[in-house]
Amino acid sequence: MTPWSVGALLSAPRAEGDRQLAAAALCAAATLALGALWICYLLANLGSPGVAGSAQQLNGLIYGLPLAAAGVLIHAHWPGAPVGWALLAYAMAVILPSVVDAPVWVEEAGPGARGAALVFRAVANLVKVTLWYTLPLWFPQGRLTRRWWCYLAAVAVWVAPQAFAYAAAGEPFDAPNPLATGWWGETATVLNSSLGTSQEVLHFVLIAVSSSVLLLRIRRGEPRLRSQLLLLLSTYLVWAGAQQAYYLLHDRFYWPTYWLFTAASALWAASVVHVVIRSGSWRIGRSARRILAGLLVATLLTAVFVAAAALLAGGLTLGRAADGVLLVVLAFLLGAGLRRTTSWSIGLVDRLYYGDRTQPYQVLQTLAERISRAGSPQDIPATLCTTVVETLRLPGAALAVHTRAGPRVLARAGKTGGDGQFFELLHHGTVIGRLSVSPREGEDALDDQDTGILSSLANQAAPAVASLRLQEDLQTSREQIVTAREEERRGLRRDIHDGLGPALAGLRLRVDSAAARMPSHDPVREALRDVSGDLGMAIKEVRRITDRLGPAPLGELGLSSALQQLVSAFDGTRLTVSAELVPSPLPPLPAAMEVAVYRITAEALNNVLRHARAGHAQVRVDVDAHTLTLTVIDDGIGFAEVPDCGGVGMRSMADRAAEIGGWCTVGPLRRGTRVLAVLPRSSATADG
Repeated sequence: MTPWSVGALLSAPRAEGDRQLAAAALCAAATLALGALWICYLLANLGSPGVAGSAQQLNGLIYGLPLAAAGVLIHAHWPGAPVGWALLAYAMAVILPSVVDAPVWVEEAGPGARGAALVFRAVANLVKVTLWYTLPLWFPQGRLTRRWWCYLAAVAVWVAPQAFAYAAAGEPFDAPNPLATGWWGETATVLNSSLGTSQEVLHFVLIAVSSSVLLLRIRRGEPRLRSQLLLLLSTYLVWAGAQQAYYLLHDRFYWPTYWLFTAASALWAASVVHVVIRSGSWRIGRSARRILAGLLVATLLTAVFVAAAALLAGGLTLGRAADGVLLVVLAFLLGAGLRRTTSWSIGLVDRLYYGDRTQPYQVLQTLAERISRAGSPQDIPATLCTTVVETLRLPGAALAVHTRAGPRVLARAGKTGGDGQFFELLHHGTVIGRLSVSPREGEDALDDQDTGILSSLANQAAPAVASLRLQEDLQTSREQIVTAREEERRGLRRDIHDGLGPALAGLRLRVDSAAARMPSHDPVREALRDVSGDLGMAIKEVRRITDRLGPAPLGELGLSSALQQLVSAFDGTRLTVSAELVPSPLPPLPAAMEVAVYRITAEALNNVLRHARAGHAQVRVDVDAHTLTLTVIDDGIGFAEVPDCGGVGMRSMADRAAEIGGWCTVGPLRRGTRVLAVLPRSSATADG
């Protein structure tokens, strides 16, 4: 059980989870604020010699802040998930050292300040690089097992000497490195000479270990997560390649490799956010929504202040006093609109997580508008199901109406299952049907907000659905008559074919045998021959009767073999015909459906042979739990326009589909024609 599938980490107490989320949001907000102050500081000191050096590190914000946001989102979905803290720690290790370095660059600080900044960066690099090598290991479980924690500690032990030595390398801040001399510098020299090429080798080994482990988990994990985790692994490898290119080529191609690494880093951060959102449950608590809304407000305020600082630094200034007045006015306006901004942020978070169900009247209005645009009353059930799935972000919905023969499904949308919840449609105090809705993945049941909206939707749609009951009763009666007729014909055909036919054939054989043993001029022999002839006529009449009762191949071979035989009969020199049955062989079907499929296929192939001038035709039959879909496609001359009941054959196909509750259309393709028939397998059975 993984947090990515069912939210296993939600077993933690809600209060503890809210504290974890609040702490994560506070860390992200602090990182965001420090990043904003860094930008404002650089804008305020434009023209200073050290600004350009600090500005080159701004790319860390491009991929650091999205990873911090991903860490907060993980805590909102799965409180206390260690991977959330790992992403936050990585983001802070990317951004905070650059924030600390900024005044050292700009103010041309002394050796003590430069040394302290380098020590802080060395510690941050230890955290950042260690996490970088182990990031794939956190997915998809969201936590590390004990052995992988030991592996992470071993990676940290290996990274520590490199971070230690890197701090003493070069002349950062365009000034002498205070760590290059003394015991730190001497130790760094020894480490560099000892590590040698082992750094390069272990670099690729660690990447291979993490990638291989994640790939193995993808193969053994849940199928629905494979594409998302493969995206995560692919962008991680791209990021690793861009990092290596920057490390090897930055001396000759600094800016191309700089932007390549920045783009690859941002791509990986975006893929992490994508996986968090797509693979997680959309259900979060009210307190979590408030915390996310607060973080969103902080982000907006920070963006406004950074934009104001950029404008002032760019020359839009009336003097120091006027700048102060402008900032005071800006602060007043932001404070005055804080309540409205907070409400807007909460609404935005609600819409991102819950869609339109936070505004029930909007959902009802949407349904009313769609019903008013419906072409006919028969479109209303499909409109209701589609509205439920799209506006409430539910996996599936089905609408069934109660007829004299039992529940009858009128429409489905999305994926429905047997564990859904039902909402009765009441009209004048009578239950006329029910709306079946499947809960979201990871949820056992719908919450009160969903239940209230769905009850309102069911009540609003009930009068329109009630008008369809009489029509559905008539259609159900018609289908029952057709089904009973075809079942009776199939039974009668089987009885005649298996009983009367063989009996007559056996009797004729006995008469012929008796006649053969008599003398050639015996009058009785002639009489027996006459009897044999009469029996032969009777056998032919029996065959004509069975043919009128239904296609003979259906009774002898079954639908799958009968269709194959039919296709073989049309397959020849003028026309090549292929057939595909899914599944093969087809499952047992009602007699009425088998007859309709066989007759429609025969009529469609006959039209292809006579009128289409085609070289190839394809017959495909797909059967699922609810419908049978028959498609006949040819590559002939096609129709100038879709015929509207033109010809007896076209009407025959449409009628055969309609009499068992289905439909059949004939339409043009880019080249050729398509006959499409959709027949319900069990139109009188509702979900659940």
